[in-house]
Amino acid sequence: MHILVLGGTQFLGRHAVDAALARGHEVTMFNRGQTRPELFPDARKLRGDRDGNLDAVRGRAFDAVVDTSGYVPRIVRETIDALGDVGHYTFVSSISVYADVSTPPTESSPVAELEEPTEEWREAYGELKADCEDVVRERFPGAFIPRPGLIVGPWDPTGRFTYWPERFADGGRVLAPAPPEADAQVIDVRDLADWIVRAAERGLAGTFNAVDRAVPRSTLVETCARVAGVDSEVVWVDGAFLAEHEVGEWMELPLWLNDPAYAGMLSVDPSPAFAAGLEPRPLEETVRDTLAWIAAGDAPAETPAGLDRAKEQVVLDAWLSKR
Repeated sequence: MHILVLGGTQFLGRHAVDAALARGHEVTMFNRGQTRPELFPDARKLRGDRDGNLDAVRGRAFDAVVDTSGYVPRIVRETIDALGDVGHYTFVSSISVYADVSTPPTESSPVAELEEPTEEWREAYGELKADCEDVVRERFPGAFIPRPGLIVGPWDPTGRFTYWPERFADGGRVLAPAPPEADAQVIDVRDLADWIVRAAERGLAGTFNAVDRAVPRSTLVETCARVAGVDSEVVWVDGAFLAEHEVGEWMELPLWLNDPAYAGMLSVDPSPAFAAGLEPRPLEETVRDTLAWIAAGDAPAETPAGLDRAKEQVVLDAWLSKR
């Protein structure tokens, strides 16, 4: 197949290109050429900008398109309009599209709607992703729309999962958010990328929550500790105490959701995606490969997510003295 990847050098797009090339497909990448332009010498590279400079892809036909970089409905629409004939379209959406995640959503759960028109996708991420889905379905009724949860693994620029393997590799007392039995749920970026390519090969259509099975938070923490192989002690700290000490959920302390409004976000049923071909690897493998990526020196020195070590120690000291 001749596959166009919109993006292709950051995280999921990078792994989608890897998967497509590994499976023998011809790959064209369309991006601005600003992030790792040296990657993938065997792929064709078209330069431009989805917001205002689509000349390089205008009228071009592809067997499949993989859109990992669509956040604004207008830009998604303009991209589709610029393309020539397209056989299969994948639009990567998000679990964040759901209007209510206080309980685990299903693919048929209502999605969020914009209260006021905006293109500020960082402020209205889920709402705009939902509107992008509608644009894609309008043009491609047979589109494949995976809705990933937390995507993890090598080349993750956010640190939202990387924090945990890296923290346990440092050893010592590790602060973990109680309760240990709370759900944790991720999807390895390589498994998602491979599924996307295989979906294009099969012409798979439909919308799917793209996550692995949920595991207890203690399982994720213990797996990171075991794979890291460094002496450490897990200290489970009550969520109310963390909030009292101004520890932020999700980004500052990854995989912790204290707000009841998000109670179902990490407990989603992946059965429909599994039935449609998603094949997650063992969590141990994801942790091991993430640590290897860090050890190779390829991980970013700073990420948006992660609890500062000094702050962690202050909170741990306060918690242990209280006990």
